[in-house]
Amino acid sequence: MLRQQLDYQHSGDSQTVIVEELGVLHGSSRIDLAVVNGTLHGYELKSDRDTLKLLPEQADSYSAVFDLVTLVVGERHLLAAIDLIPGWWGVKVARMGSEGLLFRDLKLPTMNPSPDPISVARLLWREEALHILEEIDTRKSNHSKSRDRIYAELVTLLAFDLLRDNVRRSLKNRLVRQSDEIRASCDG
Repeated sequence: MLRQQLDYQHSGDSQTVIVEELGVLHGSSRIDLAVVNGTLHGYELKSDRDTLKLLPEQADSYSAVFDLVTLVVGERHLLAAIDLIPGWWGVKVARMGSEGLLFRDLKLPTMNPSPDPISVARLLWREEALHILEEIDTRKSNHSKSRDRIYAELVTLLAFDLLRDNVRRSLKNRLVRQSDEIRASCDG
């Protein structure tokens, strides 16, 4: 239901890509939904049937990379969940109504005050990071460098806003490419 609302909200916006289960920190954590456009906005869903056991660790992971994060939580976990997330996160309450699942914004997110540049760079696959590095540093070959070394050089060579722009652009390109490949395999 939230996915459909986000699709509707961003319909007609070719600069926005929405992805389910985006891996962060090399897949050690996955956020339920991510909206990638001029910002990277993550949505973590916790229904009344879920537990909050993983939320503190997820909060740390998501706070390292996302510009904005919204926790979508059932009423049962609302108070406990608020105590487990950073103050800059948004909170959206989900509850069943006569017309189905309803969402109410309790608190809108604000911009992340302290994202971690190396964690943001790690959203890139090695080849994506290598491509960006070679665009900005054409003097030498970087193919033999380890993934971690490539990320470290990106963080050193790019201002953080430029790094984020490059990461978002690469994510959008990857997600559109994957979507096209899935569509083509279904048509075949």
